[in-house]
Amino acid sequence: MVGWIALGIGVVVVLWVVAVYNGLIQLRVGADGAWSDISVQLKRRYDLIPNLVETVKGYAAHEQKVFIQVSEARSPTRSWSPSPERKARSNWPLSPGVARSAKP
Repeated sequence: MVGWIALGIGVVVVLWVVAVYNGLIQLRVGADGAWSDISVQLKRRYDLIPNLVETVKGYAAHEQKVFIQVSEARSPTRSWSPSPERKARSNWPLSPGVARSAKP
């Protein structure tokens, strides 16, 4: 009778060890999968950097063009005259650009 009890306890211990081992393996596989996902995202981000740089270069060229246009349009407004009509006329080239840049 004691032999059967010892055999039963032995079987339970072996099943418990197998279950714990399987759980640890499952956690390791999950961690490896998570690290793999991170690696994929980092590679994807790294591959997108050249596109971002080109986009910024294009936008910088556009901004430079707009800055030059605004500077050229503002230059007549630096010499204000007391005449409101002259002030309005000198600000006229700035109005469309300001309206375009104010739109979201």
